[in-house]
Amino acid sequence: MNIKPLASGSTGNCYLIDDGHTKILLEAGISWKRIQKALDFKTHDLAGVIASHGHGDHLGHAKEAMKAGIDVYCGQQAADMQHLEGHRLDIIKAGEQFKIGTWTILVFDAVHDVETFGYVLGTEDGERLLYLTDTGYSLHRFQGLTHIMVECNHLEEKLSENILNGSIPAVAGRRTRRSHMSLERVITMLKSNDLSNCRAIYLLHLSNGNSDEKRMIQEVQKATGIPTYACAE
Repeated sequence: MNIKPLASGSTGNCYLIDDGHTKILLEAGISWKRIQKALDFKTHDLAGVIASHGHGDHLGHAKEAMKAGIDVYCGQQAADMQHLEGHRLDIIKAGEQFKIGTWTILVFDAVHDVETFGYVLGTEDGERLLYLTDTGYSLHRFQGLTHIMVECNHLEEKLSENILNGSIPAVAGRRTRRSHMSLERVITMLKSNDLSNCRAIYLLHLSNGNSDEKRMIQEVQKATGIPTYACAE
C-alpha cells in the first residue's frame, strides 16, 4: 500500500492511497490544479474521492473533482454543505460497506461538530487502513489494521497555554478539544486497538500553533513501537 499526503491541516486536506491496482483520494480540500500538480498531472486513473465531512478544508474542491470526471463519496449533510449534486455524487452512510475498484470500504461514525465519517479500507491482499480525522475521540476499536492514518491535532499543554495567553479565544479552544484529537487521546486510542499487524502510523491535521511535530512522532512511536510519520501542510 502506498500513502502519499498531498496536504494536511486546517487550510486543506488531501491524501492519495494506492493498493497497486486502484488509486483513491481521501478528501478534496485543495484545488484540482494543486492535486494535478502533486500527481504530475496523472489523474486519469483516479477511481474516486472519499470525504470525511463537509467542511471546506476536506470537501471544498469536490465540484472540481466531479467536473474532472471523478466520483465523490460522502454523507448527505456533507453534500448539502458543499451544494453537491449529479451523477458523480455517491451518498454513503455510517455502517455501510461499499467498493471502489479493488478497495472495500467500511464507513463508521466519528465525533465532530458536523456529521463526520471514518473509514476502514481493505485491499484484496489483506491490508487494512484506518482513516480517522476531525474527531474528538474514537467511538470504535479495530482489529487487523496494517496502516493507520489518524488526526493528531494538538498538545493539551500548548492549547491550554495559548488559551491562557489570549492567542486563542476560549470558545475556539473548547471547540478544538471537543472536535479534534490531542496527542494524548491519540495514544490512548492506539493502545486500545489491535496493533499487532500495523506497519505504519501517519499523524494528520497537526495544528500550526498547538502542535509539535517532532514530539508527536517520538511519543507515538515510543508508545506503539511502530514507525510513525507526520503529514504536515
